Amino acid sequence: MLIFEHATPGRRATAQAPATMADIDLPKRFARKSPTGLPEVSEMQAVRHYTRLSQKNFSIDTHFYPLGSCTMKYNPRACNSLAMLPGMLNRHPHAPLSHSQGFLQMMYELQEMLKEVTGMAGVSLTPMAGAQGEFAGIAMIRAYHDSRGDAERSEILVPDAAHGTNPATAIMCGYKVREIPTDEQGDVDLDALKAAVGPQTAGLMLTNPSTLGVFERNIMEIARIVHEAGGLLYYDGANLNAILGKVRPGDMGFDVIHMNLHKTFSTPHGGGGPGSGAVGVAERLMPYRPIPVVARDGDTYRWLTEDDLPDSMGRLSAFAGNAGVLIRAYIYMRMLGKAGMPRIAEFATLNANYLEKRLVEAGFDAAFPQRRASHEFIITLQKEAKELKVTAMDFAKRLLDFGFHAPTTYFPLLVPECLLIEPTESETKEEIDGFVAAMVAILEEARNEPDTVRSAPHTMPNRRFDEVSAARKPDLRWRPGE
Repeated sequence: MLIFEHATPGRRATAQAPATMADIDLPKRFARKSPTGLPEVSEMQAVRHYTRLSQKNFSIDTHFYPLGSCTMKYNPRACNSLAMLPGMLNRHPHAPLSHSQGFLQMMYELQEMLKEVTGMAGVSLTPMAGAQGEFAGIAMIRAYHDSRGDAERSEILVPDAAHGTNPATAIMCGYKVREIPTDEQGDVDLDALKAAVGPQTAGLMLTNPSTLGVFERNIMEIARIVHEAGGLLYYDGANLNAILGKVRPGDMGFDVIHMNLHKTFSTPHGGGGPGSGAVGVAERLMPYRPIPVVARDGDTYRWLTEDDLPDSMGRLSAFAGNAGVLIRAYIYMRMLGKAGMPRIAEFATLNANYLEKRLVEAGFDAAFPQRRASHEFIITLQKEAKELKVTAMDFAKRLLDFGFHAPTTYFPLLVPECLLIEPTESETKEEIDGFVAAMVAILEEARNEPDTVRSAPHTMPNRRFDEVSAARKPDLRWRPGE
């Protein structure tokens, strides 16, 4: 039910209303000629309506949420509460340096900590999301080649298991994309890579561990091949949870990395934001970092701008990124400490391998049974789809009835009837065992009463949608009388 349907003409909820506009000298041409058409409800009606809507949602606060490649983990409330302190929350972005030393010190120390855990020479915090961090990374690679007069370099290499944003980013930066296949073990095909590189190669975009849920074992050889061809390596940091404190992208040979601080370092993830796609760079890309960057001069902190970095790829936002996300990441890293960082990777990897083994023992097929999982893994339901006519999407919908959000479905596209499952480091053994029990129960249903699975969900406020029509013909309007 829409909130408009609760409305009664003349009803008001004024306790939370903004201050009157009567004293504001607003030019008449900007004044509305008619009412705004907002729902006329009481404060209690508004509170109950939105509370009921929230209770219909699946969220990390209420359910196990094993979205592969998304790291939907618990985020400590301490990070949120400290980031909401008045001195943090009310700081104006135009505040002078003399009033911003505490904030700038935190940002400087965050840059230094991110440098340490990634093995990079410098960090910029300004990208507002992972996709913008990707853009910054490839834009810096372009700036590097352009500064050397290397105009031949027109291609970015992308593995066929890559995130879809990788080729999109390369094209946005003016490059052509050449896809590199992976082999049956989930590694990049080295022979195909050697055949693809050349004077046209600007760089390679790679996620390690990859979206296939395995660690790229030939990464040092890959780095050698690309570097000897004159290209650079970009690291997609979506899966940084798996290696945090264990191995550093800089030590693997990567020249630039974006980090999803909203995945790996505490900010609640999902719902479209807010995010932070901080970027780290090797020494050769230091001059091209997006600005501003925080610098320390003795005991004073200041912004580095165009005057300090004249070759910068430029600005990505009006100020310096999502400050609230950055503060949360800083607090989270300080809470963990250097000794706590590896425990993220240890528990994320332990949970994933335990869950994969339990599912395989229960009769499910792992996409790469000969490989150890990283922090995530792939189950393929190709056999179930062929023999039982029950698909991965059917399993995903039925899981909702058991109180679990589904894993990522049908990605990566290389694996048919794919479930990409990431339990994260946050979940207990009991919760993981409950997920296994649900999957086993659904598998039994698929064998004995498949229509129950095919027609799921049965307990949600809405049943299964026509997804094609919803995507192609969305109706998001409400008009009085309809």
